[in-house]
Amino acid sequence: MSQKRDYYEVLGIPKSASKEEIKKAYRKLAMQHHPDKNPGNAESEAKFKEASHAADILMDDQKRAMYDRVGHAAEQGGGGGGGFGGFQGGQDFGDLGDIFGDIFGDILGGQRRGGGRGGRGRSRAMAGDDLQTEMFVAFDEAAFGVEKEIQINRSCQCETCSGTGAKKGSGPVTCETCQGHGEIRRQQGFFTIAQPCPRCHGSGQMIKDPCESCGGRGRVKKKEKLSVKVPAGIDEGQRLKLSGQGDAGSNGGPAGDLYVMIHLKEHEFFKREDYDVLCEVPISFSQAALGCEIEVPTLGGRVSMKIPEGTQAGQKMKLRNKGITKLGGYGFGDQIITIHVETPTKLSKDQREIFQRLSEMEQNSSNPMTKGFFDRVKELFQ
Repeated sequence: MSQKRDYYEVLGIPKSASKEEIKKAYRKLAMQHHPDKNPGNAESEAKFKEASHAADILMDDQKRAMYDRVGHAAEQGGGGGGGFGGFQGGQDFGDLGDIFGDIFGDILGGQRRGGGRGGRGRSRAMAGDDLQTEMFVAFDEAAFGVEKEIQINRSCQCETCSGTGAKKGSGPVTCETCQGHGEIRRQQGFFTIAQPCPRCHGSGQMIKDPCESCGGRGRVKKKEKLSVKVPAGIDEGQRLKLSGQGDAGSNGGPAGDLYVMIHLKEHEFFKREDYDVLCEVPISFSQAALGCEIEVPTLGGRVSMKIPEGTQAGQKMKLRNKGITKLGGYGFGDQIITIHVETPTKLSKDQREIFQRLSEMEQNSSNPMTKGFFDRVKELFQ
C-alpha cells in the first residue's frame, strides 16, 4: 500500500486497547483475509500482511510505546530510539505465536476436540467419531419410559497395545519428516505458515512395529451391548445422547458420543398427538340414542365411561390425565375418545321390523338435526 494506515485503525481498536483486545481483533482479520482462504486474492493477502504487521508492533510493549510517540517514523529509526530493531519482514512474531497456532489450525483443518493446540513434539489428541443408531420402542414404553438394551459396532481402544498402536515391547519413534515437531513449515512472503505433518498427522511420532491386533491404529472394531434409559414421554424422531459412547479417541483423546434415534411402533388402538392419546370407540345406534356406560381401553387399563343420551357420531370425549407422561415428569396428557356410531350391516327379520317402525316414527321430529337440514333445503330450492 502506498501510504501506511494507523495501526490502531488497521485493527479497528482504540489506542487504549489491551493485549487481549489486540489479539482478538487480529485473529478476526487474519481468519478473514488469510491467503489460504482467499487463494489468488492480492487484496486479501495485502490486508493480512498489514494486520499481521500492525499486531506485531502493538503486541510488543517497547515497539508500541515508540509507535505511540512518533508513529511510522519509528520504523525508519527516527525518534531517537533506533527504530524497531530492523523489523523489515521475516521476523519472529513473538507474542503472536499462539494466535498463529489457533488461526492456522482452524484454516488448515487442525481442529481437535479436547486436544488443545498440541505444540512442538507434543502428541495431538484426537476425539473419536460420533455414532448414530436407531431404537424401536412400543407405544406404552414411550409413554411411561423403559430401559432397553441395544447392540452397536464401534471402535474401542485396543487391549493388546493399550491404544498406543505399537507392538508389545516397542514404542513410537520420532517422525523423520518433521523430526518430532509434529508440524512442517513453509515460507509465504514475509511470514511462515505451520501445518500438521502429513506423515505423522501432527503427533511427531511414528509406529515402526505396529501392534498385530489393531495394525498400528490403536483401536479395533467391536460389537458391544449398551443399556439405554428411554425417558417417559419421548416421541417419534427424538434423539437420546449417550456421552462418551461413540468411537474411542486416539492419542488419549476423548471418545465420541452416541445418538439413539427413537421410532415408535404402531399401537392397535391408540394414536398420539403431542402428549394426548387418541382413540376411536364404536357404539351402536341404540347406545348412542339411549345413552349407556361402556368400558374403554387406556394406557393404564380399562376404565368405565358414560355415554350420554343422544350422542352423535364423531363426538369427542376427554379422559383427563389418561394420556402420555410429559417429558420431565411434569403431569400427563389426556385421552381423547372419538365416538363412532356403527351401522349394522346384516339385519335379522326382527331387527328389520324394528328399524322400519323406527323409520316411520322418525317422520315426526325425533331427529331435529335431520329435520332442520331438509327444511332449509326446501326453502333454498323453492
